[in-house]
Amino acid sequence: MFSGSQDMIVQKEITLQGYKRGYHLITSLIVNALDSMPEKGILNIHVKHTSAGITLNENADPSVRYDFNTFLNDMVPEGYSGFTHTTEGSDDMPAHLKASIIGQNITVPITNHCLNLGTWQGIYFCEFRNYGGSRKLVLTIYS
Repeated sequence: MFSGSQDMIVQKEITLQGYKRGYHLITSLIVNALDSMPEKGILNIHVKHTSAGITLNENADPSVRYDFNTFLNDMVPEGYSGFTHTTEGSDDMPAHLKASIIGQNITVPITNHCLNLGTWQGIYFCEFRNYGGSRKLVLTIYS
């Protein structure tokens, strides 16, 4: 897919299976979805949903994911009496707020045809609905 020194942009959209609420390590899923990577470049990952997010964090200890979930659920609780957007369920408005806090995009450098992640870093898909169904990600490589 990549050759020479010509600047390129390659884009691919993938669909994730439905995940339950939580933080799901998807680093290998992202790498496997890409046919190849350039020698050097940048990968941008964009989540096409307003109630899910993506982040980069520790991939070694699963308690990190548990603590993320616990903290954000405490910070943005379901059933908050000030919410007016409630017709899609008690988990919907909190999911929108959590998605805005975490964000829908991350950028990862590519070096020597590989994601240039730190030793303990992994890519997490963050599902903020109890069950959000399948989700779409756009993977864009700039080289």
